[in-house]
Amino acid sequence: MKTSWRSASLVASAVSVLALTTACGQESGTSNASQNVGVTAPAGTVAGVGSGTGGVGAGVGAGATPAATGGAGAGTQTGAGQLSVSANAELGKVLIDANGMTLYRFDADTAEPPKSNCDGDCAKTWPPVPADDATAGDGIDKSLLGEVTRTDGTKQLTVDGWPVYRYAKDTNAGDANGQGVGGKWFALAPDGKKAKAASDLPGLSVRKDPNLGEIVVDKNGMTVYRFLKDKAWPEPVSNCNGACLEKWPAVAPVATNDTEGVQKKGLMSFTRSDGKKQMTVNCSPIYTFSGDKSPGDINGQGVGGQWYAVAPDGKLVGAPEQ
Repeated sequence: MKTSWRSASLVASAVSVLALTTACGQESGTSNASQNVGVTAPAGTVAGVGSGTGGVGAGVGAGATPAATGGAGAGTQTGAGQLSVSANAELGKVLIDANGMTLYRFDADTAEPPKSNCDGDCAKTWPPVPADDATAGDGIDKSLLGEVTRTDGTKQLTVDGWPVYRYAKDTNAGDANGQGVGGKWFALAPDGKKAKAASDLPGLSVRKDPNLGEIVVDKNGMTVYRFLKDKAWPEPVSNCNGACLEKWPAVAPVATNDTEGVQKKGLMSFTRSDGKKQMTVNCSPIYTFSGDKSPGDINGQGVGGQWYAVAPDGKLVGAPEQ
């Protein structure tokens, strides 16, 4: 360890095509989006977004067992067990322990070399996480896990060198009441950095990737992709279902006014064959990739020769001639 997501009669189809032609031919087609504001469904082992009592809520990562009231919460010196990644509605991806409790770092500590500066009463409010049984779950680089010896001789878990804590006022799995406390305590992102407020980004926006140029990202900063087997005309059709959808989560509807830099023409939502709503850019269904673990990742680019990042006008980036 390092120390540190159509079928109809001909008549109905004609009406549908006419309606869609209008939606896809206008500069602003919200089509359900304003009533279905959402974010990308969390991918891979990350479970859905929940709501923590009294604070910022976070879904519990796959495999995590929520701590029952009065059970192994933040205030007890229990081991971390298998760490997981959870999608938080406000903070994006955060680290949680095996009981679903949010993990934190302290600005007064150091990572190089690792050192905890939280003792005494501080450690009662912010219980250090023992290092003995901590393991890395999906989406976590195990080489980032380490330990530091505290002043009392106990071993504390570190992530990329930063000592790890729970917060005594987090009483239920998914609570993140410690975020920003005193301007020094922050939830941990999977890479050991501070979790950042996802609300700083619009539902869809554009970022400049050094390899791909301008590409569309969701509100968590995660790269958005298109599937070559999907259809945009005469109406959007997603051909990614079942296991495919687990690997390539459908982007949920986003209100038109919650986008920045993305072409408004064809910016709309549609109803998938499973009844769920999915967002489109230029009428093409869009997804994220479970293999992307952090904002800026483009691991889905070119996968199987079928999946490509999306340009602001909805075109595929780096794909064979379209």
